[in-house]
Amino acid sequence: MAYLLLAFAIGCMIPMQAAINSQLKAHLDTSTLLASLVSFAVGTLALALVTAVSGQRWGALAGISAAKSWQLTGGLLGALFVFGTTLLAPRIGLAKMVALILAGQVLISLVMDNQGWFGLAVREVTPLRLAGAALVVVGVLMVNFDQALGR
Repeated sequence: MAYLLLAFAIGCMIPMQAAINSQLKAHLDTSTLLASLVSFAVGTLALALVTAVSGQRWGALAGISAAKSWQLTGGLLGALFVFGTTLLAPRIGLAKMVALILAGQVLISLVMDNQGWFGLAVREVTPLRLAGAALVVVGVLMVNFDQALGR
């Protein structure tokens, strides 16, 4: 149950992060790219501090040279996510942005679970999970095309 609550809390943070980064961009009167860099730098410093305080073994990073190149792309994907949400939030609004992000996450997650990509445990796509994904897609359409659907 605690993991489910954590997942929900993380979901709540996504629109907050996008709005905050958008305001950082406006405050600095800079590009989306530079605002995203500042955001990532602050996050990197925070992780370094928490890592140091928690007593993690920094020596474990020596194994990074043996990592496969695709295993290092998580940071790139995170940077693209931060850049994308910083760019999109003021242009299409938080609700539309998050709805589309959520739909993309649910759809690719079903495929990844079903195929066991990246070494994950296989979790089959069931009719109930497909129905849930369909409801998400319907919700995304309602959020994004509210005016066309009659408000």
